[in-house]
Amino acid sequence: MAKFSLVIHGGAGTILKKNMTNEKELIYREALQAALNAGYAVLEKSGSAMDAVKAATVSLEDCILFNAGRGSVFTHKGTHEMDAALMDGKTLQAGAVAGVKNIRNPVLLADCIIKNSEHIFLLGPGAEEFAKLHSIQTEPDEYFFSQFRYDQLMKAKKSGITALDHDITVEKKFGTVGAVACDAFGNLAAATSTGGMTNKKFGRVGDTPVIGSGTYANNKTCAISCTGHGEPFMQAVTAYDVSCLMEYKGFSLQEAMEEVTMKKLVAINGEGGMIGVDAKGSTAMVFNCEGMYRGVKNNEGLNEVGIYKN
Repeated sequence: MAKFSLVIHGGAGTILKKNMTNEKELIYREALQAALNAGYAVLEKSGSAMDAVKAATVSLEDCILFNAGRGSVFTHKGTHEMDAALMDGKTLQAGAVAGVKNIRNPVLLADCIIKNSEHIFLLGPGAEEFAKLHSIQTEPDEYFFSQFRYDQLMKAKKSGITALDHDITVEKKFGTVGAVACDAFGNLAAATSTGGMTNKKFGRVGDTPVIGSGTYANNKTCAISCTGHGEPFMQAVTAYDVSCLMEYKGFSLQEAMEEVTMKKLVAINGEGGMIGVDAKGSTAMVFNCEGMYRGVKNNEGLNEVGIYKN
């Protein structure tokens, strides 16, 4: 049987064990495992990579711990503006949304764009109108409220900064979730979803929904989902650059991801990480910061979740 694999992430950054209680760490690990299980259940039934990354990402979006979907951070105005992207490595079809409100699972709206629109990228109220037309599930503002996210906003406002999903007195964490998969037929897919930056203004959008920056998939090379400070990731066209190194220079997945994450991004002060998979089912998880919520599972018995650097 061909090798099939799933990799997920729930954000990267300064995630230190000393700032984590045993109970909190266990909750994060269980949430990561639940997302892995959701996506892998699709793959082991000979389902598509696209369906697998959607299932895993929906699980993460529905979990209040992660900065996407239900757990999205607050904007400066006290609202939630979410971004997401999905890409099919077999067809190169992609769908993306930015700045949407009240959408329960932005990744499913990205999927709806692929299936029902001639466009790739829809924004704000227009994307919400499209979602309504296609009966995408919405939730009231209360669904997206969590006290610890609200407290983060108050701290960020008090300090006058735009924060990246973190307790600004303790840690710096880049809040994004994502999944990449290789199915039993060698097809690849990538999905990424985020609530963006705490206290963000002016409709700021990061790399997550930008095809080639935060999300990319191509059966010839790899599927990549990124998490980090979005501006450098856009400058470096990060996800696509990994694919290019593989296609044009013959790099392996691991080599290409390390080249981009540990050298190119570092050179422009780009902090964060990425997950990847290639068409042979090989996987990699690379980050240039203290930690990244992550997990990997394949049909050769590998099943791991991790948080810290080592």
